[in-house]
Amino acid sequence: MELLIVMIALGLVAVVIVASSVKIVPQAHASNVERFGRYQRTLNAGIAIIIPFVDRLKQRIDLREQVISFPPQPVITEDNLVVGIDSVIYFQVTDPKSASYEIANYLLGIEQLTVTTLRNVIGSMDLEKTLTSRDSINAALRGVLDEATGRWGIRVNRVELKAIDPPASVQQSMEKQMRAERDKRAAILTAEGEKQSAILTAEGEKTAAILRAEGEAQAAVLTAEGESEAIEKVVAAIRSADPDSRVLAYQYLQALPQIAAGESNKIWMLPSELSGPLEHLAGALRPSPPANPA
Repeated sequence: MELLIVMIALGLVAVVIVASSVKIVPQAHASNVERFGRYQRTLNAGIAIIIPFVDRLKQRIDLREQVISFPPQPVITEDNLVVGIDSVIYFQVTDPKSASYEIANYLLGIEQLTVTTLRNVIGSMDLEKTLTSRDSINAALRGVLDEATGRWGIRVNRVELKAIDPPASVQQSMEKQMRAERDKRAAILTAEGEKQSAILTAEGEKTAAILRAEGEAQAAVLTAEGESEAIEKVVAAIRSADPDSRVLAYQYLQALPQIAAGESNKIWMLPSELSGPLEHLAGALRPSPPANPA
């Protein structure tokens, strides 16, 4: 019975030893093994065997790309304005040994290094350049962080600035300036529109005036041509009729009422050329005297 108990105890001890010697490391993780307190090797993903009570497995290290968002940090610009900058770091552990033994807390180290680098970079820029130079700031931060964290076994892939918040008074001034710029652009566009409208209206009136003048000129030419043709026809008709002085005198007498109809015609003259024919016409119209009795 005692032997059975001893065997069971030995079996349990063997199971415990085997269980403690077999370690499973998940995918995209790594673990450092220390033997008697010194670094011995690094376990990658999969099953590994260690010596129980001799080897000790340290905390797992995540080898995937990690994202850290730091709270807004107050930074002073070159023109002595305090801005709050919210940054995001994308990094990845490439050497688990260095990440464990070169620095005590690499997350804290990255955060503090980011803050100090931001202050150095932003301190050499004014506010306007800071707001318009995000790409150059990101590149500068990434270069400094990647160089400093390389000996920690960490690669910085990207650095992004989520927000740059200037002081409230500066924000109000910037908003006023933006509104003034928008109002200025609107006024310029309105003035240009009115200018174009006035130019088009003037050009339209000019074209209409030219067309009216051309029409009136053509109408006058046509009227003059028509009157000329009418006069030529009348003259030709008179020449073909060969009228004598009595006919002309008669026509003149018919036109006298129209000449005298005007209010301003108080005195009108008789052409000397018609005095002779009028006398002949009057004689022709005078009744003949009665015949003398025999």
